[in-house]
Amino acid sequence: MKEIIPIACDHAGYELKLKVIEHLRERGFEVKDFGTHSTDSCDYPDFAHQVGSALEKGEYKRGIVICGSGNGVQMTVNKYRHVRCALCWTPEIAHLGRQHNDCNCISMPARFISEETALQIVDEYLDTPFEGGRHERRVEKISQIEN
Repeated sequence: MKEIIPIACDHAGYELKLKVIEHLRERGFEVKDFGTHSTDSCDYPDFAHQVGSALEKGEYKRGIVICGSGNGVQMTVNKYRHVRCALCWTPEIAHLGRQHNDCNCISMPARFISEETALQIVDEYLDTPFEGGRHERRVEKISQIEN
C-alpha cells in the first residue's frame, strides 16, 4: 500500500501546493489534500488544523503544510500532540529536521522559496531517516510536556 501524505495550505501556498502534490504523485505517494483549493484569501489554521489532527490521531505518518511565511501553519500543527513540524527554508534544514529531530511534518514558506527548492526540501524530508542515538533522548524531551 502506498503511503498517503496529507497536505494543506493557505491562499499564498496554493500554487506551490499543486507543484508539491504533482511531485509526490510522481514519486509514488498518494496525497490527501486538505485544501485550500484556490488563491482566494483564507485563514491558514482552518486547513493546517486538519493535518495536525490527522497526524495526532495516527491517520498518517507524516505531513506537509504551506503558507506565505511557513510560520502560521507550523505553529498551528505544532499544537497537536506527537506532531513535530520543522519550518524548512532549505533542503539542509529538512534533512536535519528528520535526522536530528524526527520531524513528522514540514512547513514551507511559499513566498520565500522557489519551486525547485521546495521540491528539494520535500525530497530531503521524505528520504532522510531519523538517526536516533543521542537524538532520541532529545526528541523525548521535546514531547515530555505531552505526557
